[in-house]
Amino acid sequence: MSISKRIFGSINGREVTAFTLENGNLKTEILNYGGIIRTLVYKGTDVVLGRDSVEEYLNNSGYYGALIGRNSNRIYNAEFELNGKTYTLAKNDNGVANLHGGKVGFDKKIWDAETVDGAEPSLILTLESPDGEEGFPGNVSVKVTYTVTSDDSLKIHYEGTTDADTVLNMTNHTYFNLNGHNSGSVDGHSLTIHSSFYTPNTDQCMPYGEIHSVEGTPFDMRNTIKLADGFASDFEQIRMFGGYDHNFILDGTGYRKVATAVGDKSGIIMDCYTDLPGVQLYSGNVIESERVCKDGAVYDVHHAFCLETQKFPNSTSYPFFPTVILRKGEKYDTTSEYKFSC
Repeated sequence: MSISKRIFGSINGREVTAFTLENGNLKTEILNYGGIIRTLVYKGTDVVLGRDSVEEYLNNSGYYGALIGRNSNRIYNAEFELNGKTYTLAKNDNGVANLHGGKVGFDKKIWDAETVDGAEPSLILTLESPDGEEGFPGNVSVKVTYTVTSDDSLKIHYEGTTDADTVLNMTNHTYFNLNGHNSGSVDGHSLTIHSSFYTPNTDQCMPYGEIHSVEGTPFDMRNTIKLADGFASDFEQIRMFGGYDHNFILDGTGYRKVATAVGDKSGIIMDCYTDLPGVQLYSGNVIESERVCKDGAVYDVHHAFCLETQKFPNSTSYPFFPTVILRKGEKYDTTSEYKFSC
């Protein structure tokens, strides 16, 4: 086990540091800018998409590897009601919705950082989000701990408190390609998700309040499917977005394994664990192919997938969805994990 760090660049005179956590077969480099997972190397294969410089991450379209907050995913019409008051947010998603916390969300912040070495090295990132930031109420204190475990997993522990009722629903937006970040399409990847229901989207890619069974659809991943089979489907929800960008309602409760992905060329297996009720499967439907990225790679559509563990998107619109409201005096506390084997 080991921890090292290097200066990755600077933003407005503030240093951005890259921290490397290593433990046996698994090594990851994480930035204190946006909490970005820049590399994740398992037995010599870097399985996450990324960029090579701070300047490239300043235009991090796609949110490669970033921590997302205050709210992950979309809020319809960029507004929500809480305690009888309507809060207005930035319409930073095609002028119709608030996406991933707004124009300057947690993904665009330089976080305070400390490291803890030992049998399982950790990076602890902390951030203060003031009342009114991006339109959200309450002074919010958040802490995110990344740990490389002794059994080849990257564990992410999210914590938060507030001095006034607010919205808090965090996730990580890492793009995975288990054959290697520069190996092309993930069409051949196999994927299992333990989910019997999903939330279909409007044409603006957000749930509209209905809950549908996965039975008989390309969303039924309870038995393993190849992603290519889903992409080739004529199912309307797939055609609308050119692939998957949907919330799966996870079976069971408590901390459990919720998904398994397998790289067809590498044989690398990734198991996803969480205590949250949902996971957003995004299959890289609009990756910008014209940009040169990490190690000279040029990524394209369906060159990666994301498993974003979270409460449901657009939950502020539907009281029967799991709440994303964090009350004063409560603690936001959730853990997700990506475990590797082959």
